[in-house]
This record gives sequence, C-alpha cells and structure tokens, in this order.
Amino acid sequence: MTPQPAYLLHKRPYRETSALVELLTLDHGRVRAVARGVQRPGSRARATLQPFAPLHLTWSGQGELKRLSLIESRAPAAMLAGEGLLCGLYANELLTRLLPVELPVGDVFAFYAAALEALPRPEGRAGALRRLELSLLEALDAEPRFCSADGQALDPQARYVFEADSRAFVPGEFGIDGRTLKLLASGDWREPGLAGPAKAVTRAALAPLLGSRPLRSREWMRQLAARRRARQA
Repeated sequence: MTPQPAYLLHKRPYRETSALVELLTLDHGRVRAVARGVQRPGSRARATLQPFAPLHLTWSGQGELKRLSLIESRAPAAMLAGEGLLCGLYANELLTRLLPVELPVGDVFAFYAAALEALPRPEGRAGALRRLELSLLEALDAEPRFCSADGQALDPQARYVFEADSRAFVPGEFGIDGRTLKLLASGDWREPGLAGPAKAVTRAALAPLLGSRPLRSREWMRQLAARRRARQA
C-alpha cells in the first residue's frame, strides 16, 4: 500500500515487545494495529511512534486488527505541555472513543492536524478544539442543528438549550441566546464571548455519544484548574 499520513492516538503494551495502537489516518480513519517489536529497547520505531507526531505508515491484514509494516516520521511532534498537552490528550481520547474503525474521515484528520498546530498557543486552543469536535460530530451524523426542533429559525432574543433527541434547540430560561447560536451556526467564532457557548453546545452534542463513562482527560483538566486556583488563593 502507499504510505498513509497518520497520527498515533493511543498505544499500550502487547506481549513482550509489541504494542497495540490506535491510529488516525488520512484515508482510512481510525485504524487498530499491532506494532511488532516497537517496545524493544533501542527500537527506531519506538522513538518514531509517538503521540502528536505526523507519521507515514503502512500495514497489512484483512481483519479489524492490522499489522504495521512501515513506520516513518513526516515531521517533529507538536511541542505540547501543561494545558496544551491535556487538550491534545482530550482530542486523542475523544477520537479513540467515538470514531468507528475504518470510517473515512478526511475532514476530521485535517482539523486534528490543525489543532496540533494551534494547541501550543493558549489563544488558539478553544477554537481548534471546537472545530475538531464539530467535524467529528458531522462525520457521525450527529452535528447540532441550529434551529428549533421543528426546523424553525431561532429567535435572536430568546434563549435555548440543546435537545439531544432532535439535535436542535428548545426554549430554556438558562440557555444560550438565539443571536449567539446564529453566530455559531455561521462559523463566525471571532466575536468576543463565543468560546463558552461553543463549548457548551459541542459538549451537549457529544454527551449522548460518550454515554456515562467519563473522559479521563476532562478529569485531568479539572485537576489542573483546581491546582491553579489553589496556588492563587
């Protein structure tokens, strides 16, 4: 096969010297594979097969679990630390949890690559993650419908909450105003004050897909925020 652009989403040891890996690939979406010998000390592939690093990979096998063949680096890994690293771990966990195996998701791949470029900069993190989340929701046919449950336009002066069953918005006293939702629908997130509402919308849309099992990366983010508040107190 032609070498495939890819990123490592998750890796865990397998037998003595191998690893089971979850990959995001350009043309094949999420791929599960065995990386044989990658855990050996001094293995060149061990140093290459790292999170947040652009890779070129080939694999073989007809079943759901492939076997990696070629493992090459395309560029250095994104330099993530602190909150930026936790954001990257969140993106990896989200895609691992929700993407079906071998569903082509070229847009998700593009937004993931863009997110890795943005995450080192605090001002770029929120927008990059929201765009990745929305591309994932679109790939799963679960994106929010920025209208009422019966398809009517939203009133800019009214407030709405997301309804999971219809993937639309219904009136709610403590919801988001219609003007803000219309801005989000147009993709114009440059307006001040949209980061919070955008996060609330994507989180509500993702919740039915994630189910009751919490994301570990979100808990790590809460712990980081708590430590920061304690230092400031």
